[in-house]
Amino acid sequence: MKKLTSVLAVLLILSLAAFAQQRGGGGGQRGGGGGQHPAGGGGYHGPEVGGGHIPAHGPAPSRGSAQVQRGDAGGGRPGGEQARPSYRDQQGHPEVPHVHAQDDRWIGHDGGRNDARYHQDHVWAHGHFGGEIGRNHIYRLEGGGRDHFRFGGFFWGVAPYDYDYTSDWLWDSDDIVIYDDPDHPGWYLAYNTRLGTYAHVQYLGDQ
Repeated sequence: MKKLTSVLAVLLILSLAAFAQQRGGGGGQRGGGGGQHPAGGGGYHGPEVGGGHIPAHGPAPSRGSAQVQRGDAGGGRPGGEQARPSYRDQQGHPEVPHVHAQDDRWIGHDGGRNDARYHQDHVWAHGHFGGEIGRNHIYRLEGGGRDHFRFGGFFWGVAPYDYDYTSDWLWDSDDIVIYDDPDHPGWYLAYNTRLGTYAHVQYLGDQ
């Protein structure tokens, strides 16, 4: 009887350990600075876009230098703007530029270095942003709108061509991460962690 009791106790301990491991396993873990992605991408079970995911890095520089020639290349919305491309590359993904949470792929950042939509006559007119850039720092939007918004005492403006890409941003509460734009001088990329979408933004100074 004593031996049977010992065997049952061992089986119970093994069962509890297996149950705990099953509950603790599952999808990839996400820390304060960007998701961790399993090798091969087969085991990721988090959101496909957004949901708090933070890309580990910004987009890679474009390999080409395609010249964008569009009726709305100057960036304005009104007056004869041509139809915009859709960036919905998979079912359920946004129509606007976004980042895949599984592999940190930046969808839509492929216009090339000579993309006239993001041309600036006076590059870095307000200087370079001196705050933290990249996955290790999240900023909370503190008000304003697409033309002039702020966080942490810094002011920014969205590129006119990207206005529509920020139509569902919450300017007084969304969290964003700032990344360098490797292709377009004078611009940064603001990534919205809630939506998983991004837009080109210009630093306007700290006053």
